[in-house]
Amino acid sequence: MSRSAHGREVGSGGTPSAGVFTKSRAGAPPGFFDCEAAGLAWLRVADGPRVARVLDVSPTRLDLERVSPAAPTREAAHAFGRALAVVHDAGAPAWGAPPPGWTGDAFFGPLDDPLPMPTGAWQDWPGFYAEARLAPVARQGLDRGALDADDARLLERLGERLADLARPALDDSPARVHGDLWSGNVLWARREPGPDGARDAVEAVLIDPAAHGGHREADLAMLALFGAPFLDEIVAGYDAAHPLARGWRHRVALHQVYPVAVHAVLFGGGYRAQLRSAVRALLGDA
Repeated sequence: MSRSAHGREVGSGGTPSAGVFTKSRAGAPPGFFDCEAAGLAWLRVADGPRVARVLDVSPTRLDLERVSPAAPTREAAHAFGRALAVVHDAGAPAWGAPPPGWTGDAFFGPLDDPLPMPTGAWQDWPGFYAEARLAPVARQGLDRGALDADDARLLERLGERLADLARPALDDSPARVHGDLWSGNVLWARREPGPDGARDAVEAVLIDPAAHGGHREADLAMLALFGAPFLDEIVAGYDAAHPLARGWRHRVALHQVYPVAVHAVLFGGGYRAQLRSAVRALLGDA
């Protein structure tokens, strides 16, 4: 999501370094950076997308490899879509499962104010989305005064309708999702040198995950929420590697409800109106 990363390039002694990018926050929630590091490691699979390498992690900072930016291309976007399907197909043990080695809540939101994101093991996607995403964000919104009782009731009603709204995508199994795959968390860089020697090719690099066992369509919906470059090519590459369930485009708004709700809780403004409009449309109240 849109976030304040508070990152800076540093070396081992605090001197500038071309090879290290550091995210730091003295008052970070306990385990915040360990959770992110675990998610990055979990997303790194053979033939999957390139994932930023973790160089060091502590309670107050995370050192990552610095990625030299490059302009995205259609070819790179198509390849990213195929690779994203690969990491999704690597799977997760349950809906809501956290990365291996991490227990407790994950986090979703900017570094200076991340919201707790429940993890666990749900038997089906509707139960997971209703109990681990919609209900918690409604409570968070009420606690902060960002949402009111009518907003919470809309989210509750949506949770009750998920099984109907999600068909025929309910047959899918838990995917290994990035969980916060807005366009800002996909960097574009020159491909790392490989056996083919293709140094000039561009590739996507994943950063800042909220990794968990979730629905594959959710990552694609996040890419669409704020607009990813060459999104049609990403989707085409994905669909070629793992055909999407019939009617997936009609479910994009459903998967976007949670991130829009988080934005409403954290930033208010037009996001609250956007949330209400989207949920009412899904419920047929518009």
